Amino acid sequence: MNHKTCLALAVSLGAAQHVAASGFIDDSKASLDLRNFYYNQDTRNARGASDKEWGQAFMFNYQSGFTEGTVGFGLDLQQMVGVRLDASGRAGKAGADNTPGSVFPLDDGKAAHDFSKTGVTGKMRIAQTQLKVGNLQPKLPVLTTEDGRLLPQTFRGYQLDSKDFQDFNLIAGKLERVIDRNSSNGQGLSIAGANDPVKGKASNQFYYGGVDYAVSKQLQVQYYYANLENFYQQHFFGLVHNWQLPVGQFKSDLRYFYSTADGKNASAAGRDEGYVSAGYYGNGVNTGKVDNRLWSALFTYALSGHSVSLGYQKTTGESDFPHINQGQGRSLYLITNSQSLKFVNAGEQATVGSYAYDFAGLGVPGLRSSVTYIHGSHIRTATRDNSEWERDLRVDYVIPTGTFKGLGLTWRSAVLRGNDTADKDETRLIVSYSIPLL
Repeated sequence: MNHKTCLALAVSLGAAQHVAASGFIDDSKASLDLRNFYYNQDTRNARGASDKEWGQAFMFNYQSGFTEGTVGFGLDLQQMVGVRLDASGRAGKAGADNTPGSVFPLDDGKAAHDFSKTGVTGKMRIAQTQLKVGNLQPKLPVLTTEDGRLLPQTFRGYQLDSKDFQDFNLIAGKLERVIDRNSSNGQGLSIAGANDPVKGKASNQFYYGGVDYAVSKQLQVQYYYANLENFYQQHFFGLVHNWQLPVGQFKSDLRYFYSTADGKNASAAGRDEGYVSAGYYGNGVNTGKVDNRLWSALFTYALSGHSVSLGYQKTTGESDFPHINQGQGRSLYLITNSQSLKFVNAGEQATVGSYAYDFAGLGVPGLRSSVTYIHGSHIRTATRDNSEWERDLRVDYVIPTGTFKGLGLTWRSAVLRGNDTADKDETRLIVSYSIPLL
């Protein structure tokens, strides 16, 4: 058992003497979440490069309440199991670099029949300030847990969250390990350019902190800071404004990231060791130094179940946008966080357009659909400026009433093309259901 798990258990030991007469049990919640996931990716310009995987996930989640008193203690438990139903084509065996498929880890060079994850989180609460130690799934501008496959990505570390000040949400934490979505094993944290499975470099020190401030019911501003030791430092500024019009609603979403080198990445000697970032190959040579600014603006108009969004995103500097990336998938707090591509290459400029509709207005509650198109250009390379695009379609339906109330069905389709990436067609089919146990 690693020291983080031991600390998580230690934080909750204070609950033992108070369990019977406190909210530790009374406020507990438990559920069994089921997810059936089918994934089919066809790489059009590579013969035989199809990735077909199908699995069933069982995710047990337990969240205790807190013991009574000025200081309350609690304990969260999570046990997840993914079972392979099928893995054919490229997904069924190791790739040329011994990497696994998109859904299952490898077992003797082939897709594993099953894999699991166990998470323990000790928690302590004083007033409206809460400390969590152990298993974490953060959803922040500087780091967002990836949950686009059979089992979600998880992290190990600690996080402090406080809502004691009116209109403010304060957060700070440190992460040391990541368990990727298709893995049972923890590993260090890395970025694109240094995440080679054999020769890559990693860090066990990711610090973050930030504040969300509700200026009014319509306006929220944010500031966050993140530091992956020996790789990068990052500042984030965000603003979200909701404007109720005489007809419809208008939302403005502005974001800015400023990222610079840290530690070994800041020195030529450190970069020679492998602490490098992917990015622009100036004069045919990539310096590997983190140097990136990214800003975006997304505007959405909504009326009677319809919503239309238009946005623009631009990166400047010599490196790609730095973020936690083990090479096995990630989610980013960006307006270009699409199903497959992320549009975060050095110099890239991306335009975004999307349309979504909620069918409740037509008498079909629970049914929603959307289409998104993103085009990226001016990607800096050694020889020319490249471009890429992606079109995503999505349909979600959650049964609102009856015997199967809460059963969710999702179809997702993506088409991506570009002259600096493989052309792919991708389909995901997901059936999900949550069974409350407590």
